[in-house]
Amino acid sequence: MKVVSTNRKARHNYQITETYEAGIELKGNEVKSLRARSCSIEEGFALIEGGEAFLYNMHIPEFEKSSYFKSEPKRVRKLLFHKKEIKRLFGLTAQRGFTLIPLKVYFNDKGIVKVEIALAKGRHLVDKRKKIKEEIVKKEIKRTLKRLR
Repeated sequence: MKVVSTNRKARHNYQITETYEAGIELKGNEVKSLRARSCSIEEGFALIEGGEAFLYNMHIPEFEKSSYFKSEPKRVRKLLFHKKEIKRLFGLTAQRGFTLIPLKVYFNDKGIVKVEIALAKGRHLVDKRKKIKEEIVKKEIKRTLKRLR
């Protein structure tokens, strides 16, 4: 698995409940640009419209060496889910206030581009502070245990 891009802020800003692997519909020069490891998913999010899932605000820059075929860097891209998954995700995002965010973009073992999509709920500022405190405490415990050994 060759990771192209990760969304580092996602785990800080959202509470992730489930993750899904989805294919993504791309054009030829976009795949070449991804192979050069140029992609940004920090502002990305997914929506389900008309029984299909779409990924918004994923930035894939133009491939430098493409001659005549150019595509927009932030165009809407279709996500490839099974129908059952789409129905389930649509129900969860519509009722409970969940959102779909991309966690990482990668090439699988067969060389196909995949996107890891998370079903997440937004965190408030208080929750973010709590999480940071918990992480600091865990680090301190590890350090003291390491010193005692």
